[in-house]
Amino acid sequence: MLTTQLNGIWPKIKEEAKKASMAEPGLASHYHCTVLKHENFTQSITYILAGLLASEDLPDMLVREVCEEAMAADAAIETSMLEDINASVERDAACDEYLTPLLHYKGYHALQAYRISHWLWQQGRKPLALFFQNRVSEIFDVDIHPAANIGHGIMIDHATGVVIGETTVIENDVSMLHSVTLGGSGCTSKKRHPTIGRGVMIGAGSKILGNVNVGEAAKVAAGSLVRKDVPSYSTVAGVPAKIVGKCRLQPAKTMDQQIPG
Repeated sequence: MLTTQLNGIWPKIKEEAKKASMAEPGLASHYHCTVLKHENFTQSITYILAGLLASEDLPDMLVREVCEEAMAADAAIETSMLEDINASVERDAACDEYLTPLLHYKGYHALQAYRISHWLWQQGRKPLALFFQNRVSEIFDVDIHPAANIGHGIMIDHATGVVIGETTVIENDVSMLHSVTLGGSGCTSKKRHPTIGRGVMIGAGSKILGNVNVGEAAKVAAGSLVRKDVPSYSTVAGVPAKIVGKCRLQPAKTMDQQIPG
């Protein structure tokens, strides 16, 4: 069930779309098709994803049907999608409207397409899940394996070059920037990718490789290479990454990328 805060996001999106349509009449049709003609958030996001992911092999009508099927079967998908929008508004200084990530942020779009492909993967529909993964990689330059487990309240800022491997686990309220790799180590079919704790912030260009744990509210500085566990509420930096300080607050929410000292 959606919280009061999440319930209020869709009305705000519609109001923002109305204002944008009046401010920029040349885009009025765009705002109408993506937001204003729809009765609810599900109709809007499935329309948007279908338009982005469709191909000659899988027309937009079929993509939308799959998205609607997934969201009807699992109410948590919509909740996560709204939490992700809220995360962008709260953490991205460049994002001052709920409409912005819904229409313009490829990190948001890639993550929501992953949520559909993850549901397909769980249903045993692996060929279609992998098809979605490939489309996301082609269109957004973001590669998220559909078997990965990703929580809600996630922000992938800019997103270009992000790679998230098959056995990765990302808990709630995580922020990461572009060119982050959550990669595997070894060719075993067992857990070989990172587990990222709640409230973690991962800086641009960081590489976290293997079955390592990044503890709650830790900070991984930009350009770091992490091959060992990172304690909760700590900051790591360097190649290889070493502990350089502590975190008092959840860095994912403050987006403070300073290194102590």
